[in-house]
Amino acid sequence: MSTLDSNQGLSVVVMGTGPFILPSFESLLASRHRVVAVVTRPARAARGRQAPVNPMREAAEKVGFTLLDPPDVNAVDVQDVIRACEADIMVVCDYGQILSGDTLRTTRLGGINLHGSLLPRHRGAAPVQWAILCGDKQTGVSVIHMTPRLDAGCVLATRSTLIGAKETSAELEARLAQLGVDAVLESLDSLQRVEDASGNEAHLMLGQIQDERIATRAPRITKQDGVINWEMTAIEIDRRRRAFDPWPRLTAFVPHMNVFRRLVCLETEVVAGQPDDPSAPPGVVVEIRSDCLVVACGGGSRLAIQRVIPEGKRAMPAADFIRGSSLRVGSQLPVLVAPGDTPQSLG
Repeated sequence: MSTLDSNQGLSVVVMGTGPFILPSFESLLASRHRVVAVVTRPARAARGRQAPVNPMREAAEKVGFTLLDPPDVNAVDVQDVIRACEADIMVVCDYGQILSGDTLRTTRLGGINLHGSLLPRHRGAAPVQWAILCGDKQTGVSVIHMTPRLDAGCVLATRSTLIGAKETSAELEARLAQLGVDAVLESLDSLQRVEDASGNEAHLMLGQIQDERIATRAPRITKQDGVINWEMTAIEIDRRRRAFDPWPRLTAFVPHMNVFRRLVCLETEVVAGQPDDPSAPPGVVVEIRSDCLVVACGGGSRLAIQRVIPEGKRAMPAADFIRGSSLRVGSQLPVLVAPGDTPQSLG
């Protein structure tokens, strides 16, 4: 048993990198639990570029923590450093490395992980995006007692919410991060309460075992995922626009002189009703309106593009883009752009 009493709370090692953990980190600092160390990913920059933004690093340094940022959190020397903290538990979220069993054993109660879905649905690196891509009406957060398997531990707490019809990944992720605060604190309190009542091994039996039969995957999103395949339906493409905000964005290719250029689609809408010409091939511009251009998609559906970023330019209404472009009704956009294709090869 820990030498800490129940009123004092648990001593915690926080592991995270992205913004999803920040509300929980701030709540832990204000709670009866004690953050004794913060672990994040190392600051690595490609040659000639700045290191990626690390919200966890910025927040922890602001309140005076010296961070541990190992290239490999499972290295023996790193495990020794974590073990020397004599912490009760790790709180892990949006960290970027999978913890081995030996690393999980460096704290007395192992680790809990805050995940952005209702597990076992959407296990993996991009649960928020995949909830939108799959057309889920509801999602939420789960806190699991960690095992070396990805997102597979017993579920200690959940919170659920409806997904807005026009909600983007950026908007939904921010809401889920706030939902996770109470779930993390509830899980820590539950682990401590059960252990205090029953002894050291009781925490191993806490939580709901995940049903492997209904588990789904949420693999990491790539830049290529953002390129439009016009053979998809307008509903599917519009979901991708929402899911890929803020990255990698939904991207079409449009004719410009003798080549094709990228056109980031910031705002889109599925066109309701039956099309005038349901036989229009996918990728054909079927209508140009005062405020948008309409493109034929799979299954006879149509997508209105309302706000864009033309390659090399600023964001603008689609109407402004159309006035300066060569797009006309009947223009054919590349239906499917394969990895490695260049603007010249599409022409």
